[in-house]
This record gives sequence, C-alpha cells and structure tokens, in this order.
Amino acid sequence: MSDSRDRELGMDRKITRRDFLNGAALTVGAFALSPHLLGFEGAEFDPEKAPGYYPPGLTGLRGSHPGSFEAAHKLRDGDFWQRAGRPLATGESYDLVIVGGGISGLAAAHYFRKRNGPAARILIIENHDDFGGHAKRNEFRAGGRTLLGYGGTFSIESPAPYSAVAQELVRELGIDVASYPRLVDNSIYHSQGLTPHIFFDKETFGADRLVVDPSPLQGSEVADLSVRASDAWTKFMTEAPLPEAAKRDVQRLHQEVKDYLPGLSSAEKKARLARMSYAHFLTDLVKVRREVVRLYQAGPHPLFGVGIDAVSAQDAWGLGYPGFRGMGLDPAPGKGMNRDAIPNAEVDKYFFHFPDGNASIARLLVRGLIPAAIPGQSAADVVTARADYARLDEPASPVRIRLNSIAVRVKHLGAPAVAKQVEVAYMRGGKVHTVRADSCILACWHVMIPFLCAELPDSQKRALSLAEKVPLLYTNVALRDWTSFARLKVNSAYAPGSYHRNVALDLPVSIGDYHCSRAPEEPMVVHMSRTPCLPGLPARSQHRAGRAELFTTSFRTMERSIRDQLARMLGAGGFDAARDITAITVNRWPHGYSYEYNSLWDKFWLEGGETPCEAARKPFGRLAIANADAGAYAYTDGAIDHAYRAVEEIGKLRG
Repeated sequence: MSDSRDRELGMDRKITRRDFLNGAALTVGAFALSPHLLGFEGAEFDPEKAPGYYPPGLTGLRGSHPGSFEAAHKLRDGDFWQRAGRPLATGESYDLVIVGGGISGLAAAHYFRKRNGPAARILIIENHDDFGGHAKRNEFRAGGRTLLGYGGTFSIESPAPYSAVAQELVRELGIDVASYPRLVDNSIYHSQGLTPHIFFDKETFGADRLVVDPSPLQGSEVADLSVRASDAWTKFMTEAPLPEAAKRDVQRLHQEVKDYLPGLSSAEKKARLARMSYAHFLTDLVKVRREVVRLYQAGPHPLFGVGIDAVSAQDAWGLGYPGFRGMGLDPAPGKGMNRDAIPNAEVDKYFFHFPDGNASIARLLVRGLIPAAIPGQSAADVVTARADYARLDEPASPVRIRLNSIAVRVKHLGAPAVAKQVEVAYMRGGKVHTVRADSCILACWHVMIPFLCAELPDSQKRALSLAEKVPLLYTNVALRDWTSFARLKVNSAYAPGSYHRNVALDLPVSIGDYHCSRAPEEPMVVHMSRTPCLPGLPARSQHRAGRAELFTTSFRTMERSIRDQLARMLGAGGFDAARDITAITVNRWPHGYSYEYNSLWDKFWLEGGETPCEAARKPFGRLAIANADAGAYAYTDGAIDHAYRAVEEIGKLRG
C-alpha cells in the first residue's frame, strides 16, 4: 500500500505504543531478551524493582511478548542445554514450587496455603513480565482518565455450572456474582439504538458495507440477543452485498422449517450431525450457495478457534445456529457434543465481567497471597488498585512470585518413586538458576511439560502433547470517542472476511471507583479479536498454522490491519483512524485457549474411554499437573478445579 494511505491511517502518528523491537524481531539471538533491551543492566537482572515497572500500562505487542518464549522454543528444538551454561544454585528451598503464574498456578498456591498454613513457603515461576497468564490486564490513559481492557480471559462464565470448589473460591475472593446486573448498564447502548452489525469486506464479498445483523449467532462474543428491529431483515435483504439468490438462502436458512434428514430418529440424526461439519450441512443438505458459507465461516471462531468447516453440525445445532428448525431434534445433548454447545439455563445466570476481564481474579489471588503487593480490601477496589511489582519476590515473604523467569527443567533428586525433593531450573536474565522444593505443581501449558520433565513416561508425554493450544489475537484499541459507532447505530460487528473477525465496544460495566464510558463523546476501549486458522485442515493442524502466523506477523502489520479495518468499517460515521486512535495493545497468544475435544477430529470423544487429558494429568513422583489443559476445558473454573485437584494430590504425598 502507498505511503499516502499509511499517513491517512495514522501509521506515522505518535500514539501510545510500546514496540521496543518494532514488532519484527520475534526470534532473538539469545535465549531470552538481553537486559539492556529491556532497559535493565548490571550484575543482577531485577527489572521488577525498577521505578515505573508496571506491565499493565504497556501497549504495543503484549500477550506472549518477546522475551517470554525464546528459551521454550530452544528446548523444543533440542539445543537449549548446549548453550545454556552451568545452572547456578540459588540455595533456595521451598515447600512447593509452582511453574506458571496464571489463575491455575495462583489458585494452587491459595489452596496449598489453606491446607498447610500461612507459613508454607511457595515460589511461583512465571515466564511473562506480569502475573495472571492469559488473564491479562491492559490499561490506557485517555481524556484524563484510566481505561481498562481485557487482554485475555473475558469473564466468570462457563458452559457448565461452576463446581462447588470454584464457586467457593469466587466467594472467598469477595466476588458477588449475583450483583453483576447492577453493575452493567446495557441501556447506554440500547437507548441509542445500537445493535450488532455485519461488516462485509470488498475482498471477500465485493464491497465494503456495514449492514444490520438480522440474527446474531449465539456462541459469538459479539452476540446480542436483544429484540431486533422489525425491519432488520428488510435492511439486510436490501443492503447486504450478496447475490440475490444467496440472500434468499440466508433468509431460508433462518426461517424454513424442513427436516433435512427425514426418516431418521433424533438419536440417529444427531449421530450423523456429529460426524459432519456445519459447512457440509449447509452445502450438502440445505443446499445453500458458497457466499452463505463464507458469511458464517468465522462464526465459531471466538469459541473454538476454527470455522464452520471444522465444527460439527451437531455443535452448531446446540449453539443455536440456523437450519435446524424442522429437524425434530430432542433437546437432550447428543453424544460427542462440545460442552459449549449444550444449553444450560443455570449457567446463564452465573456471569460476571470485570473491566479487565479475569485479570481482577488474578489480582485478588495475589492480594491474598502477598497482601503488600496490591492494596485494598474488596473485589471492587481491586479494579483500580495499582499493583506494586517490587513486593512480589521478597525473601521474607512466605509466598514469592518470580516474573520474567521461564522454567527449563524439572527433575526429582533421586528416583521419582522415593525422592524427597525436586529441582526446578529456570532462566532469568540470560542465566539458568535452580531452586529446590518438596513438591512441584506444573500449572503451565501441557505441550511444554514433556520438554521440562524428561523423567515422565512416554505415554504421558504423548498425551500431554495432544493439548494443542488455540492461537488467539485479542486487541484493545483506545479511541478518543465512540461517536462514529453511535452515528452508525453499531455496538458490535461480525466481520467474517476481515483481519479481526469481531469488533465490539467495551461492556458498560462500572465497579467501585471505575466508571464506564456513558456518552459517545467520551473515550472508549474497543475490543477486537482474531483466531488465525487455515480452513480445510484438521483442527489441530489449523491451530499450528495459526500459531506460525502469529509468530511471523510484525506488530506494524497488525497495527495497519487494525487501522484499515476500523477506517473502512466506520468511515461513514466520521471515523478517522489517524485522529481517533490514541493507543493500541495487541495481546498475541500463540498458545491461547485450551484445546477442547471435537467429534469431527477426536473419535474417542464419541466412542468413550479415557481421554488424553485424563492420561496427561496423572501425578508422577512429587509432581502434580494443573492448568485448564488438564480438563481440555478453556474456562477459568476448569483452571481452578484442576489447581485444587493438583494440591490434593500433593497433599497425599505429604500425608
């Protein structure tokens, strides 16, 4: 594209942007970023103690940021220890070392202290520069106020009821889930007539056009089940840049009552639907045109990280996708359905969204473990509390969180069956250090564990390696105002052909001293998401392809895509990308959601028997395994439940 277009989009503007490697140097020559690249030099690598160290306020490329993953890639490639040098013993010894400072790791520390008392010595090792894992907090300054965005885990929600264990932890943290309706003010958008739209891009559909969505898909993070305007279908049929026959197909798909598998029982139909993709259901049974498949292709991305080519028709039925009105399917879930696709009225009520997503849960857990690190007393004041990162790793504290430190080896000191201690090696500041502990909980990604623990049985390593993470891009854009959304009557947009598939105004939530934007003239955070994949391949292969894309795409390319998409989508409402964008934070998660089983690709999900995650999470010696991967369940309650289980397993070892 021309330089003039770049200037028009504001690529030359000095917005709030942290991109110290220019978004391109994603593979660094050293195992981790050198201290001088981060601005910290000297004998001791201790950036958390530096004045102004505050990761939530960093913008640019976040998520799995440069410096957080290079050593892991060297381990994967088999050449880490050839260049690492001799580990340096710290002399530190703990009751428990936890690898991974996400919600599962933090919850494990919480449960271990409850079981063993406040004097229990715990070290949490985290490879990122912030705690919370995927529960990432993004802060912005705009219009003289602080704005928050979620850079990962969105909310307290789940397709199944929270377990008694997870609900109890939520209560212990002081979160009153039932109070949420009093904290969110949906009237802010509804009173102005803002509704979900579809953005058709010219590359995919022949024209750039923003059209009211007559029937938003359930299962999408931009879904809004508010009452639709009576003329929504009329507008769609008039304005959508689709061939007339394709538009009639869309309307027929939603309104026709027809059994596409006549002569079969409900159970037989579900068995057939579980083994065919929703895309094949549309083309082979409903007989829609290819433009309709393109329209719905990216619908399941926010849930599954793949499109309708890799999601079963049975799951699409459970999610409320169109085409099943005349199928005569009984409401009971079919065998092999993904839990996301099984409706449950109870779980709809158990929902709570903090302005920074579940980063507030991580902050509440840290406050309980290290009170000096986060001031305050309640789940309301934690939203605006400023964490003191210098207090996370103090020698006198029984619980220590060591950021910017990536585990590279976990081994028993002696035969696993009789060993009394484990040794954990980690890289920090370009050097490998070791600590010892009575036990270790691996609350990190399952695909990493086989490279950390050579002692594990080969069968367990194979099971761990099947937890293929789903790559994600969660982008937050701070805007000077949201008048363009208001003029166009848009609160969210599904963009099936664009770089970011979903765009949405921030949820209007006010908690404690934090207040949402109420008027279009006020600053706003817009959330955009992308789940890169390669349609036509099995799901795991699509995730691997998407991961490669994220690692090889520069921040500049991402930023330009963001600016171009918003300009094309909102230009008719007066949006000026160069003028209106004040900051961009791209949370890149090449290893994002936990992989959830899919009846198209995981035959055991239909046939029964032990699942890979059950084989993968078995304790070994003095090691236990947590994380949402342990349940193949990409939700916070899964991370909490498996933290509890891992601590119970460690407890049996300790008697």
